[in-house]
Amino acid sequence: MEIRNICLLGHGGNGKTSLVESMLYITGAIDRLGKTVDGNTVCDYDAEEIKRKISISMAMTPVMYKGVKINVLDTPGNFDFAGEVQSGIRASEVGILVCASKDGLSVGAERCWKYLKVANRPCMVYISKEDEENANFSITLEALRSKLGSSLAPVVVPIWDDNKRTIGIIDVLNKKAYRINDAKKREEIPIPESKVKVVDEFYDQLMEAVAEASEEYMEKYFSGEPFTKDEIRKGLMVGMRDGTVTPVLCGSAFTGLGTEMLLQTIVELAPSPMVIRAAVGEDENGDPVDVPHNPDGPTAAVVFKTISDQYGKYSLVKVVSGKITSDMSLYDTTTGKTEKLGRLYTIKGKKTEEVKEIPCGDIGAIAKMDYVRTGDTLCDPKKIVKLQGVPFAEPCYSRAIAPKTRGQEEKVGTGLNRLNEEDPTFTVVNNAETHQTVVTGAGDIQIDVLVSKLKSRFGVDVELDTPRVAYREKIRKKVRKQGRHKKQTGGSGQFGDVHIVFEPQDESEDMIFAEEVFGGSVPKNFFPAVEKGLREACAHGVLAGYPVVYLKATLVDGSYHPVDSSEIAFKTAAQLAYKAALPEANPVLLEPIGELKVRIPDTYMGDIIGDLNKRRGRVMGMDPTGDGDQIVTAEVPMAEMMTYAIDLRSMSQSRGSFTFHFVRYEECPPAAQEKAIAEAKALAEAE
Repeated sequence: MEIRNICLLGHGGNGKTSLVESMLYITGAIDRLGKTVDGNTVCDYDAEEIKRKISISMAMTPVMYKGVKINVLDTPGNFDFAGEVQSGIRASEVGILVCASKDGLSVGAERCWKYLKVANRPCMVYISKEDEENANFSITLEALRSKLGSSLAPVVVPIWDDNKRTIGIIDVLNKKAYRINDAKKREEIPIPESKVKVVDEFYDQLMEAVAEASEEYMEKYFSGEPFTKDEIRKGLMVGMRDGTVTPVLCGSAFTGLGTEMLLQTIVELAPSPMVIRAAVGEDENGDPVDVPHNPDGPTAAVVFKTISDQYGKYSLVKVVSGKITSDMSLYDTTTGKTEKLGRLYTIKGKKTEEVKEIPCGDIGAIAKMDYVRTGDTLCDPKKIVKLQGVPFAEPCYSRAIAPKTRGQEEKVGTGLNRLNEEDPTFTVVNNAETHQTVVTGAGDIQIDVLVSKLKSRFGVDVELDTPRVAYREKIRKKVRKQGRHKKQTGGSGQFGDVHIVFEPQDESEDMIFAEEVFGGSVPKNFFPAVEKGLREACAHGVLAGYPVVYLKATLVDGSYHPVDSSEIAFKTAAQLAYKAALPEANPVLLEPIGELKVRIPDTYMGDIIGDLNKRRGRVMGMDPTGDGDQIVTAEVPMAEMMTYAIDLRSMSQSRGSFTFHFVRYEECPPAAQEKAIAEAKALAEAE
């Protein structure tokens, strides 16, 4: 059986899920069209998707058309779920950008176009919602061409009536026109006279693109000899593969107009997984190696998504070489374990259908693979190869998460770990220093969905808070202090007496301990106790209780009692000296500074720089990327970056992206220091 793997991409609300419904309805796989607003579509089946009326996870379903199995991957349009888009692109050979006819070029389509270019995937464009008021194919096409380039070539164009309503479509390659009749079936109609010239122009453009596929075709084109249907198909496939041709189609998922033309174009022009370039992988030594798409070759498959819900756990795989059968044992290159495969399934939305094997180029699911994660490669143990995983973006929006009811921390942890199997684009860190569990994802909607799923699936209510910043403290002045601990309560007493010099140092964050004791005023066997007492004391500074760093403590003098002195007494004496010295040593708060790299289009540069100045940021450089974007590098205090993911989205209309990593600690300006100390005191009082 021939296979095509396609991924529907684009902005939220542009009709991707509805288009899948139309494909299934046209091919007889379902007997009525589901609607996103009604929560009854094949691909939006999760409770959160039904509640929010948006796609949250990538969903898949096979569509059978003229004996070809088309695996359709429906991805979310919201930017918080871009990881699902990357999973879909990884498993498909072709991306189909879905753009609404009245919206022109959306930010989502722009982003997905870039994703496809980075992944080196061919692209088609489907202009949707042609049945709606204010739909305008021509304006949308021009907007797309102005931003995405001249490779866009219409293979389907709409027919309008006098009121500018779309009443039919024209197949440019075959020069045939169609409409949807009252029985909801496609029927052929004559091409209107007003459209003949337009169709001829678009046809000539397509023939020029075909001619560029090879020298032989070019000679044939200039000699005036027409191309055969097979030559046209091959020429356009070469153009798609090389990025010189991006076929443009249009239609309406609601009426079904254009859906069959889209299926026909996918079958005729989208490359089969068997004819694309060999996959790139690594052998056992980490050296690059090509993995040909060979049905009879050694098995190699990549896990591109994990579904973990109340129905069980499924690892979705794309078979790159060989085939997978349910009785196989395959090697996981990530864990280094050989896994015995469970049952195999074809996924149809939320439904599963058991199969005996998943052939080369196909997509399927393996049940109950407990140790297998998204991005892993499963391969023949005798021919180990590691395929490229899924290139997830770094999570950048953090929130502290805690149960509303005390004692449910373990429940929260278990729930987050289970959800993380399904969605590896967020991270969970238990910060021992700030005593918070911090979840970091792509944005507020993703975090909000996690909170909802924790309640619905795991029965635990949680609350979100701003993560605390891990400040540090240091001293700026040299101080000498005595610490004397004397206790007599009957029986043996306690006595320890030390003189310690405290001074700043810049060699190490850890405290440096030294001793310059003369004449045995403090016996050597008590030195470790003094050091231990100081190290314990350094965990809490005097300004706001944060750890003290860059400190040098030198034991210079003291005294002892032959009977009452003990390790505990000298440890306590050292801590008394510490508490007495630090307030007089000109302490200051240190704040963590991170390196920010933000990528934005040139037009937003002024807004971004102005905003960074407000965040006390220092711009270190600006580098053009060559495609109209700039990468701004800056150093910014971490305390000022808590809402940056949301703010950048607002400032750049979702066109910006960034990474942010800790680099060092710096002295806090007075105003920021006062604010941090006040917050720390308020927190201490609340606890």
